[in-house]
Amino acid sequence: MAIETDAEFSAMYRAQYADVLAFVRRRAHPVQADDVVGETFLTAWRRRRDLPPDPRPWLFRTARNLMLNADRSVRRQRAVAVRMAENDRGDGYEPMLSAEARMDLVTAWRALSTTDQELLALHAWEGLTDKAAAKVLGCTRAAFSMRLSRAKRRLAKHAGPTSDLPIAFANLNGAS
Repeated sequence: MAIETDAEFSAMYRAQYADVLAFVRRRAHPVQADDVVGETFLTAWRRRRDLPPDPRPWLFRTARNLMLNADRSVRRQRAVAVRMAENDRGDGYEPMLSAEARMDLVTAWRALSTTDQELLALHAWEGLTDKAAAKVLGCTRAAFSMRLSRAKRRLAKHAGPTSDLPIAFANLNGAS
C-alpha cells in the first residue's frame, strides 16, 4: 500500500486513528497515549511508501514498540535514581563525602527532572565527553553542553548555597 500523496495518507490516518488510539489507551498510561499515537503516525508518515496493504497491524506493532521503548526509558531513569540513592561506595563521587552532604545530594537529585538526571549521569557517572553524550541523546554537542550546564545549575540550586557537592559535579555554576 505505498502511499504516495498527502490525501492517501490522510485517508489512512482517518481510517486507522480511532483503532490505534484505542489500542494505545488500553496499554499505556493516559498521559502517554497521545504522544504514542502521534509518534506512531509520524513513523507511518516516514515509512508511508513501505506500509503494507493493511496498515492496521503495522501501526499496532509500531505503537507497541514505542510503548516498550518508553517503558525501558522510564525503568532506566528509575534505576539511575535508585543507584544515586544507594550509592555509598563513592563511585564517581568523592569517597569522603559526609553523610549529610550525601543526603543533600540525594535530595537535590530527586528534585531534578529525569532529563536533568540523565544529562548529569552521562557526564558524571559514565564519564562521557560532551560529544559522546550528545550521540547517546541524539543531539548536537552544543545542545548537550548547554543542557548539561543548565542541569548543573538546577542541581546546585536544589542543593543549596552551602552544599558540599561531590567533585563529579564541581564547577556547577560554570559551563562544562
